[in-house]
Amino acid sequence: MKHLFVVAVALGIISGTSTIATAQNAVNAVKFSNANAAKKSTQFIEGIEIKRDATPAAEVDLWAVPAKKPVEVTATVPTPAKTKTVAVSKSAAAGTIESSSALQFKYAQLMDMEVEAVTNVKLYTVIEEWWATRYRYGGTTKKGIDCSAFTGTLINQTYGLVLPRTARDQYAQSDRINNREDLAEGDLVFFNTRGGVSHVGVYLGNGYFVHSSVHSGVTISSLDEDYYGRKFICGGRVNLTTP
Repeated sequence: MKHLFVVAVALGIISGTSTIATAQNAVNAVKFSNANAAKKSTQFIEGIEIKRDATPAAEVDLWAVPAKKPVEVTATVPTPAKTKTVAVSKSAAAGTIESSSALQFKYAQLMDMEVEAVTNVKLYTVIEEWWATRYRYGGTTKKGIDCSAFTGTLINQTYGLVLPRTARDQYAQSDRINNREDLAEGDLVFFNTRGGVSHVGVYLGNGYFVHSSVHSGVTISSLDEDYYGRKFICGGRVNLTTP
């Protein structure tokens, strides 16, 4: 019996020692972890580090900032700075665009031209008056007009000149312009649509001309169109003077 009591006491002592040792190890682990945490600051992405400031920043009342004090923003501009230069025509700089009429905007859009390039308002006013008038062979009025009658009317009402009645006679009495790049506003343009000089229009610019078309009546077409490009003969210049 005495021996059993001694064994029990011994086991109790060993067990208590084991419990105390386990608890002590847990406490030491917590202390070690806290010590490491105190020495090590929080790390985020790409080495960005947040450190606790020894002196707390003063609290700022945003509403207390004076309303009239501007907020300054500083930007760093690469050196040397690149500068883009924009060319502006003299007419545009003088305010021509702002003073342009709806008529000028309309025809500038039709011919893919700058508005300030459409300067002959008288010319486009006459075109507008005859716009979409149907084609009529031998016709000379707004009930129907053919190509040469239209060019004669347009040149007369715009420049005060009298042209021959037919396309062939207009061709015969004008100076030849064989190079399309040399054409200027008011020049005649001649076409071979059914043998010889058989169609005529008035050049406007940027490859466009106005004429009385068999299919569309008075309209604007381009020399770059396949049909008119193939049928084009040459240009003809008459002595045009603006009244």
